[in-house]
Amino acid sequence: MPTSPSSSVQEARKTIAERLREIRLDAGLTGRELAFRCGWHPSKSSRIENLKTLPSDADLRAWCTACGVEDQAADLIAASRTASSMYMEWRRMQRTGLRRLQESYVSLYERTKLFRVYSSHVVPGLLQTPEYATALLTAITDFRHLPNDVEEAVTARMARSRVIREGDHRFSILLEEGILRYRIGDVATMAGQLDHLLTVMSLPRVSLGVIPFTAQRRMWTIEPFMIFDEEQAGVELLTADVMLSAPNDTRLYGRAFAELQRQAVYGAKVRPLITAAVRSLG
Repeated sequence: MPTSPSSSVQEARKTIAERLREIRLDAGLTGRELAFRCGWHPSKSSRIENLKTLPSDADLRAWCTACGVEDQAADLIAASRTASSMYMEWRRMQRTGLRRLQESYVSLYERTKLFRVYSSHVVPGLLQTPEYATALLTAITDFRHLPNDVEEAVTARMARSRVIREGDHRFSILLEEGILRYRIGDVATMAGQLDHLLTVMSLPRVSLGVIPFTAQRRMWTIEPFMIFDEEQAGVELLTADVMLSAPNDTRLYGRAFAELQRQAVYGAKVRPLITAAVRSLG
């Protein structure tokens, strides 16, 4: 089973803590001696090594200086910052509303050539109609008690989604069939969204696959994720957005995507699933 995104963040932090312990042992210092040299409480060294306290940049510099390896501080600080930026809490990202969050991804979308997108819960933002996006972002705003800037956020999301029709980007998108049936918004909103999927799947640079309820599962339903070229994988949790850039993590999500692709149907086999979902709206 793939490592969870939150576990990947913890693993990155654990790697840093283990490296700090190795540096201290190589220097022949006890935790208490290190603390004395750094000028902090004796228990702090232990807390850092046991992941009870996350070291600041200053802590890492002091640790390396105390152990006589000042040249390693820069790499440790860079690794620590990467681990911290992997896990971005939604409440922090969304505290001023949703518009800025939509805009924050524009540069990443514009420079990505190949998008691999898997969604198990809702239609991905790239494929949403304004009405569907409005219903979804309104629900998120209400659930998280955010400042209501839904109209501006929808406009920003639609602007961001222009990459699907502009430039030389390519899109491989996988949806679980349940998404076609989960009702976001009213009947008219869902009907419009499903019709839009039929239109988008005909675009030359878009490959849209649907994993049917009847698929023989080799890969189970997992959290929604996007892979941007080979550089990053963005994973959506209820509490946070996790951006993974470690090669092992991106490769793991690439493998998961390949397994899910093998379970999906395409083209002429997708249309009956979408039209059946439209008929179910009555």
